[in-house]
Amino acid sequence: MKYAVVLCDGMADTPNEMLGGKTPMEIAKKPTMDWLALHGEVGLLKTVPDGMAPGSDVANLTVMGYDTKECYTGRSPLEAANIGINLEDNDVAFRCNLVTLSDSEDYPHKTLIDYCAGDIHTEPARKIIQDIQLSFGGGEFDFYAGTAYRHCMVWHGGKTALGKITPPHDITGRTIGDYLPLHPNAAPLLVMMKKSIELLKEHPENLLRKKEGLNPANAIWLWGQGNRPHLQSYFERFGVKGSVISAVDLIKGIGRIAGMNVCDIEGATGYIDTNYEGKLSAALNELNNDQDFVYVHVEAPDECGHRGEVQNKVRSIEDIDQKIISPLLKGMKSMGEFRLLVLPDHATPLSIRTHTSEPVPYILYASDNSNTSGVSCFHENSAAETGIYAEQGHTLIQRLFAKSR
Repeated sequence: MKYAVVLCDGMADTPNEMLGGKTPMEIAKKPTMDWLALHGEVGLLKTVPDGMAPGSDVANLTVMGYDTKECYTGRSPLEAANIGINLEDNDVAFRCNLVTLSDSEDYPHKTLIDYCAGDIHTEPARKIIQDIQLSFGGGEFDFYAGTAYRHCMVWHGGKTALGKITPPHDITGRTIGDYLPLHPNAAPLLVMMKKSIELLKEHPENLLRKKEGLNPANAIWLWGQGNRPHLQSYFERFGVKGSVISAVDLIKGIGRIAGMNVCDIEGATGYIDTNYEGKLSAALNELNNDQDFVYVHVEAPDECGHRGEVQNKVRSIEDIDQKIISPLLKGMKSMGEFRLLVLPDHATPLSIRTHTSEPVPYILYASDNSNTSGVSCFHENSAAETGIYAEQGHTLIQRLFAKSR
């Protein structure tokens, strides 16, 4: 038996006026997802436990079968694991975004223009983070380059009681003053965030970006703090040999901590220009080379949601259906009996450009089971119509791996 999850990050949404009052999932042409819905189980899944923020960290841990109430310590430590950072028990890891802030105002009155600095590529971002390290690192703090705009800072002997620290993708277009880390324990973070503006204002990479008409990476934004996490290995937990395929450090880091095989895909960007074919090829290769399970994560719908890109979000769903799910289904059929789970981790509504915590639609298809839910398409409303609701989200994966359903 072979198993696969295709995780379409942020795919769920709400009715949108630009789509005639429908959601991107309703509008998108996705014949393979709809075929799976017709022949499998469709329902709603609670991926964000009550009282927890609807981040991809919490939601993906849930989908992968971990009870976040027991194991979650923060987002950045998971990303740090993929970057190769060996956290000590008293280290606190932070996500360090490269962002674009408005130019003229005093710091608290600046506007967050772009949470990803014009979707900056990894190599120029690496040069910027290296200079951030030279200015702020080497002692109590250290900065590490990650992927694109997503990087890591470690506070050695740091504090986690910092008050509310807001992810930058939640405040695009807003004045930052109301979202700065103002807790006394966070004072060193605020100093570095503020000083980064002068450091990066005339940085060669930013001068080049401005010349090319791109948003500069003119500030850092620190958030997502946490201590070193401890996850039970995936094989011990479920008895399957699993592999993770993703463009982002977060998902790959979860895989590494869980002892899964982590595939590095050249050209995987986390956006609509990602290397779909490379991800598909890696998934099939892993399954053909003695792995039982693949977790294929596609970030593109989430990024389109954060950017408010209506048509690109529809396109991202169609691309996943055509370039990942359809050929993956065909390939798994040739391997014998298999089960396939397709779902988003959370909604990222275009109207608000950030995550929400309502239950998400899922398809659970099993080649060895003919039970269906009576719907012929896959979207938020069809999932709700079935009346099937998995409130304990982390238990759904156990049904994927169960010997019989």
